[in-house]
Amino acid sequence: MPNYPVNKISTSDEQINILQITDLHLSTPVAADTDSSHVNEVGDCQRNFEAVLQQALSEDIRCDLIIVTGDLVSKVKPATYDHIFAVLQATQIPFVCIAGNHDVTDENGEDLPFFQRTLIAQPADSRLLSRHIIESDHWQLLLLDSSITGKVAGEITTTDIDWLCKRLEACDKPALIAPHHHLIPVDSDWIDTHMAQNAETFWEYMAPFEHLQVIISGHTHQEQIRHRQGVTVYSTPSTCYQFKPYSHDFAYDEACLPGYRWLQLANNGKVASWIERLDT
Repeated sequence: MPNYPVNKISTSDEQINILQITDLHLSTPVAADTDSSHVNEVGDCQRNFEAVLQQALSEDIRCDLIIVTGDLVSKVKPATYDHIFAVLQATQIPFVCIAGNHDVTDENGEDLPFFQRTLIAQPADSRLLSRHIIESDHWQLLLLDSSITGKVAGEITTTDIDWLCKRLEACDKPALIAPHHHLIPVDSDWIDTHMAQNAETFWEYMAPFEHLQVIISGHTHQEQIRHRQGVTVYSTPSTCYQFKPYSHDFAYDEACLPGYRWLQLANNGKVASWIERLDT
C-alpha cells in the first residue's frame, strides 16, 4: 500500500493536528443503497465510521495524521479491512492503524451476556502495526499493539516496555504513546478487568521520562481524561456505539453519539485535545 505506514510528519507551522478514531467495529460492508428501514448494527457502524471521517475532515482544522487505535472490525475478515483501508486511503491523509482485541479475537454468541461469549483466536491483519515510530520536527509518536490473541484484555509486555524505554532514552522530543487498551482504570469494573495487563510495571518504567506527555487509547468506548506522573491520558469514544461510564456491569450508553478526538501537538510541546460527536 503506497505511503503506508507513514514514518515522518512535517508541517509548515511545525504543529501536528491528529484525528484519532477508534473502535470502528465494522463487519462485512453493506451496500450503500441498503433500505434505511432495515439498517442493523452492521450498517450503522459502517455509516458512522464514514460519517465521522466526512464530518471531521470538513471541519475548519487541517488534519495531518489519522490514528486508528484498534478494534477496526467486529469479525476478522480480510474484506472488511480492505474496505476500511480503501476509505482511509481515499482521504489522501497519512494514517496508521493498530490492533485491538477484536482484531485478533472473534466473539461468538454476541446475543449472550458478555461473560458467556466464546472467544476464538484469530491472526492479525498484516497491515496492522505492532511497534511503530512516527517522527516530526518536535514530537515522536510511538504506536504499540497491546492486543493478546484470543483475549479481551491487553498487555504491555516487557519487550514492549524495553522498546519504549530505548526509544525515550534515545530521543528527548515530547512523546505520545498510542495503544488500544487503557493503562489507567476508568472506574467501570467490567471493562477495567480487561485493561492492559502489566500497566503498573509500565508506569514504573515510564517514571523517569518527563518528556512523555500524552497517551491515547480506545477500548473503553467513552470519553475520559486522567493524569498520572505528569502524563495526560485520554480515552476516546467509539465511532460506533458507546459504553456507559462508571458502570459496574456491561452496559451501552444509548444517550451518547459516536465520537472522535482531535489532538493538536504544538511545536513547544504543549497539547490541546477535545472530543467531537457525530451530528444527528
